[in-house]
Amino acid sequence: MPRTVNTYDAFTAIAEPKRREIIERLVGKELSVNQLVELTQWNQPMVSKHLGVLKEAGLVSERRYGRQRLYRVNTTKLKPIQIWVRQFEKHWNRQFDQLDDYLSELQNKGEKK
Repeated sequence: MPRTVNTYDAFTAIAEPKRREIIERLVGKELSVNQLVELTQWNQPMVSKHLGVLKEAGLVSERRYGRQRLYRVNTTKLKPIQIWVRQFEKHWNRQFDQLDDYLSELQNKGEKK
């Protein structure tokens, strides 16, 4: 049975590069849709669409300020992604250690010539 796409899932939501860019732009600050349009150079409907998905997934929150809506990252909802990625750190570190050993070996061979 094929898996149905659920845009409410944090992993599915961040699978789209444009949504990851929006999250990166929002880290540590609140921005309006117009500010995100200016920063990304995308049209307003596109920014709003991606913000809607991120909001439904709980990855961004919205706050009204006068006539504007300001968006910010909800970091607690990103925690499961961080935990999932952390399991690969041992593998990456082992790969980097092997690469370091290999490069050192090559350098030592070059110095002996």
